[in-house]
Amino acid sequence: MSATDNSKILLRDTEEKYYGFSIKTGINSNLDSIHKKGARIYMDFDGAYDVAVIGGGPGGVCAALAAAKNGMKVLLVERYGFLGGMATAGLVNPFMAYSTSGKRLSSEIFDQILQHLALENALDEEGYVFDDEVLKSVLDNMVLEQKIDLLLHTTFLEAQTDGARIESVTLHNKSGIIKIRAGIYIDATGDGDLAASAGVPFEVGRPGDNACQPMTLCFKVAGVDSGLNALQLRDALTPILLEAKMRGDVDQPREDVLVFETLQKGVFHFNTTRITGKSGISGLDLTKAEVEGRRQVFEVFRLFKERFPGFSGASLIKTAAQIGVRETRRIWGQYVISGEDVLEGRKFHDAIARSCYPVDIHNPVGSGTILKHLKDGDYYEIPYRSIVPCGVENLLIGSRCISSTHEAHSSLRIMPVVAAIGEAAGTAASIALNDDVLPADIDGAVLKEMLLEEISERST
Repeated sequence: MSATDNSKILLRDTEEKYYGFSIKTGINSNLDSIHKKGARIYMDFDGAYDVAVIGGGPGGVCAALAAAKNGMKVLLVERYGFLGGMATAGLVNPFMAYSTSGKRLSSEIFDQILQHLALENALDEEGYVFDDEVLKSVLDNMVLEQKIDLLLHTTFLEAQTDGARIESVTLHNKSGIIKIRAGIYIDATGDGDLAASAGVPFEVGRPGDNACQPMTLCFKVAGVDSGLNALQLRDALTPILLEAKMRGDVDQPREDVLVFETLQKGVFHFNTTRITGKSGISGLDLTKAEVEGRRQVFEVFRLFKERFPGFSGASLIKTAAQIGVRETRRIWGQYVISGEDVLEGRKFHDAIARSCYPVDIHNPVGSGTILKHLKDGDYYEIPYRSIVPCGVENLLIGSRCISSTHEAHSSLRIMPVVAAIGEAAGTAASIALNDDVLPADIDGAVLKEMLLEEISERST
């Protein structure tokens, strides 16, 4: 039979096994129409999971691990072929501050990730600079050890709701279209994709014009032979950049060069591109941002190679798989964290995470960065109510898109804090299911007692 034969044929059903669930996939169709449109395959995991976590970044991994450790049957869904989110796909490095004046503020599972990295010699002595390739393997092992079902290369499409509940979510991967049902869902997409699809109200960007913080495409350079550390290199490269900008030789919005050490000698990590005026929840804008990010990377790399002796033998060895997105949606929750909460170091009876990181707003439309620090040695807390969204009963937020203002979000968006938020969401999901209550009805004080040890017990 030729491929152009229009006679009816029967495609034989095939059986695909997903973690013990046998799902028959198949279609009766005209062969020619399949060539044109593709076979649309549906698979239904009806009733398979207690908790479904959408997004495998630091928040999603910690949410899944927390729920699994508390006895839940968990599915973790990630769109890339590896876990880690911005720490791996975004090449964001190092981890930002998670201790202040000797007081450790990080969460238990984040600390376990650090311990695993250290055992692999993939973490510096201070506990901030890490090897992103080793992190992928560490997260794989931690997830599989807890018998979490993992779907990589799988994209969230939409939520199906019934009143105030999510009934199911639809995913897509190479097997086709998959429908997942769970008792509680955790949005760890970073952008609030699941929450928005389920009808949770949200805000985007800053008040007035809804402009979001700019995106950044991170990159690594090897073969830097300057004898300088990262801070010294920053001081040496920034004047070169500023002079080139003044002369019109380059088109670079950022006002300085942000560079960090890596674990490899002569290799430096750059977080110095700035892509403004683009939305991280627009497919077209993301496309334009990736292209512009690469243009900026190659332009600034060539500039330094031409004008800084230590770059004469340097090589651009890696750009991030995905542009770094700082800000998109912020969902509406039962409490909105404000800039005042952050800067005044407010504490809450239902706290689920702690941070000392400053307000850090990269100019959404050009050069400049606003930095506002807490008092020395102080920290603020994030209340449980801020991860409980309005309008959907069986959903929790386990990523940076929690209920907050533009100013507060600029502080809490960092990976150690997001990891703590995710751990709280996974823990709360297990409590809700075990106690047969809605997430909104959980006693936040009990959750705080479970998650946050006394500061004195966690001193470094």
